[in-house]
Amino acid sequence: MEANQKTGSSTILQKLGKSVEYFEVVVLSVSVFALATLVIVNVFARTFYRSIYFAEEIAELLTILITFAGVSYAVRKARHIRMGAFFDAAPPKLQKAMIFIICVGSGLVMFLMAYYSYGYMAQARNMNHVTPALRLPYWTFIAIIPLGFFSAGIQYIRTIIKNIKEEAVWLSPEQQGEYEAEELQQMAEEYQAVGEELKKETMDNVDEMSEEDGEKKP
Repeated sequence: MEANQKTGSSTILQKLGKSVEYFEVVVLSVSVFALATLVIVNVFARTFYRSIYFAEEIAELLTILITFAGVSYAVRKARHIRMGAFFDAAPPKLQKAMIFIICVGSGLVMFLMAYYSYGYMAQARNMNHVTPALRLPYWTFIAIIPLGFFSAGIQYIRTIIKNIKEEAVWLSPEQQGEYEAEELQQMAEEYQAVGEELKKETMDNVDEMSEEDGEKKP
């Protein structure tokens, strides 16, 4: 009975995690596409007539969305910037200790930033700040900031739990190494193809040199 309850809870958490990941991917994809489209359209508008008066505000909103939705996604996929020289050279036990220290420290920073950014958002809402052009509530522009920091902190907690449960070192709750298994397989195939091509070129050059030497001999 307890095993079934644990399995059910794990399934619910997995579905919730997938839903959050899907939301992050949609936000990032739509925001990047919209930002690129807005910039291009505004360039044409400024060249042939005049700039779109609200383009700067929308670009600011989209940049904030991309940045802080990307924070959580980068932690989830271990795609954030990291200095891996010492970590990669360390033995597995030391790597495990280092990943705990990194996750605890980074998680605390994320939750602290979420707390302060939420306070800033609440202050902007209470003071009724609005954007200059569209006159939209400014707090709606920055609502993603505490949400992104909080979600990133949750991902660090998930990474800690994953490393407690698993013997291997996990860089994130969904990423054991720096690259996915499919990426590693693709890289291996590419390196193999390059090696075979170089080998073939070398053999062709050797054959050509042998033929030239044979022609030179009387």
